[in-house]
Amino acid sequence: MGVSTDGRLLKGERTRTVILGRAADIASAEGLEGLSIGRLATELRISKSGVFTHFGSKEELQLATVAKAVEVFREHVVAPALAVPEGLGRVRALLEAWQRYQREPVFPGGCFFHSTMAEFDARPGRVRDAIAASQRDWRGFLERCLREARERGEIGASADVPQLAFELDALCRTGAGHALLHDDPSLYDRATRAVEARLAAVTTGAGRDR
Repeated sequence: MGVSTDGRLLKGERTRTVILGRAADIASAEGLEGLSIGRLATELRISKSGVFTHFGSKEELQLATVAKAVEVFREHVVAPALAVPEGLGRVRALLEAWQRYQREPVFPGGCFFHSTMAEFDARPGRVRDAIAASQRDWRGFLERCLREARERGEIGASADVPQLAFELDALCRTGAGHALLHDDPSLYDRATRAVEARLAAVTTGAGRDR
């Protein structure tokens, strides 16, 4: 009985993973409102009841999709940066991984959060709260990496870390958004040059030696 139960649980988890992977792909291009239990059931050839069992409502499906997108972002952006020692090297690794995540792109519609932030920024509720929390966590991690570099003397002591993080974030987002809209990869390169120039403006001699 235990083996049978474990097998059903494993199959259920695999099914949930497949559903959320497809849901995140759809949402990146069409928004979270483009999701429906019926559509996912049809595309993945799963019964509606099978999809409903995992989520129960459209809002729960949307929340689970945001959580899946956070997991993918951490895998592709945060994890590579954490593999690099703290300091300016980690900051650069983080920004390079983020730009690579957008440029590839990992999701067919580009950055999942670029799409869903615009969709839910003026719509109070649990889904917007989840998206906002993901972005607070992202900015917090970027600020942490910048602060570590400042503490190591690789970034000027007078650098305003929250402001610097805001500017680097804005440059990467803008470049990726315009590159996707205009189907012009050169705009990723413009964003990269802008990021490098902004970092160079606050990098100390110790940082340049790294």
